[in-house]
Amino acid sequence: MALYVEGLSKEGVLREGMAQFQEMMRQQLESSMHAELQKLLDTVTGAEREVSKKDFEGFKNLFHRFLQVKGPSVEWIKIQRPPEDSIQPYDKIAARGLPDSVADSLNKLVVVKLNGGLGTSMGCKGPKSLISVRNENTFLDLTVQQIEHLNKTYNTDVPLVLMNSFNTDEDTKKILQKYTHHRVKIHTFNQSRYPRINKESLLPVATTLTMTGQNNEGWYPPGHGDIYASFYNSGLLDQLIAQGKEYIFVSNIDNLGATVDLHILHHLVSQPNGKRCEFIMEVTDKTRADVKGGTLIKYEGKLRLLEIAQVPKAHVDEFKSVSKFKIFNTNNLWISLPAIKRLQEQKAMDMEIIVNPKTLDGGQNVIQLETAVGAAIKCFDNALGINVPRSRFLPVKTTSDLLLVMSNLYSLDAGSLTMSPKREFPTTPHVKLGSSFTKVQEYLTRFESIPDMLELDHLTVSGDVTFGKNVSLKGTVIIIANHGDRIDIPAGSMLENKIVSGNLRILDH
Repeated sequence: MALYVEGLSKEGVLREGMAQFQEMMRQQLESSMHAELQKLLDTVTGAEREVSKKDFEGFKNLFHRFLQVKGPSVEWIKIQRPPEDSIQPYDKIAARGLPDSVADSLNKLVVVKLNGGLGTSMGCKGPKSLISVRNENTFLDLTVQQIEHLNKTYNTDVPLVLMNSFNTDEDTKKILQKYTHHRVKIHTFNQSRYPRINKESLLPVATTLTMTGQNNEGWYPPGHGDIYASFYNSGLLDQLIAQGKEYIFVSNIDNLGATVDLHILHHLVSQPNGKRCEFIMEVTDKTRADVKGGTLIKYEGKLRLLEIAQVPKAHVDEFKSVSKFKIFNTNNLWISLPAIKRLQEQKAMDMEIIVNPKTLDGGQNVIQLETAVGAAIKCFDNALGINVPRSRFLPVKTTSDLLLVMSNLYSLDAGSLTMSPKREFPTTPHVKLGSSFTKVQEYLTRFESIPDMLELDHLTVSGDVTFGKNVSLKGTVIIIANHGDRIDIPAGSMLENKIVSGNLRILDH
């Protein structure tokens, strides 16, 4: 029997039928997910159940949107370069100078550090923020010192807020006791805990809400885009607004360049009421090392963050091009607190979903649904990019980065690192340490003291290599110990434009 609907061709009928079938499948998947989440909730009682219930509301919304997505979240043809005035040069902002009442601006500010990550990629247990980076100071120590310095200098009350995850919360809270007598109020809140989902069945892999045994692998913190909902749900957002706070400065705790900038803060608070800028993203010029970083574009009339995960495969090389997309997001963000409250209450916070595939220890393939904090830029009024100096982006992701910040390239003052005036070039050297240096403990045993790197351009080290005391590295230095060989760079050596290989032959480069 042929099936025809008035006004529709045969192909149209098939399309209509397919769409109905897909919608039915989506609804089935969604109702199965809701049933599984309810089963998980039924495994606990009391406060834990209430917290998880709130988390699951956010997850259901994310899962619903994930099922609706029908292809790439951007159409490449619609992408435009951002208008000139939407990304301001930092020098232009700084040229306006500072008011006499810097304290008034600072008292409207809250510093928020993203503190959900572990130090596993650097071979450390526990929160990454507790790794020592300079003179026995951890990332957290340096952050507290910076804010305390501001509060003492200007007689202000800038609080520090840490967004922890279930991975870092307990250890962080234990360590916070040591800052009791510092002049910084420290608050914490937890980002949500979402269930990892089986790639095939699209159902949770966890069987209970507990974090023990195999079940531990069933949960994840859903990316830093979760800050808006979890900050709002914690009650801390309302508390800070009631205290007269207007803006948060958000950054990754491992970015040692992300200090409070008084010029950017002044720019925010000095705008006339109707033109108040609700969101500033600090961007900086892209180099070949940053080709994967998210960039700002104009899309459907709005300033928007474009991440590499959203780029169609055919255009990835174009996205990585330094000539077309010249800047990238440092994830240093200045955001209006009342605007976050408004968007949360209107359920108008819209961030693209990042689907992050993972393989669990047992070999099971799962996916994590995540969002990025910067992706919400398009939801805020009068959003702006500011092209800041590279010095405001100093992330420590690897021991290669750690070597740079521990060296004499930087001096430390009140928790802030600044490039040494003795270095003739403002750029940082390119450092690439091999797998023998990946773990912090092993890396530390390989340097009797950190080499002098003031005149270094490029360093590559591979294999079993150790450095004696007071070694000086200049220009391009490449040290490669072949498998089974070991190279010990003698104390007091000065290597300038040298290649050192296998049996410690030192060649001019």
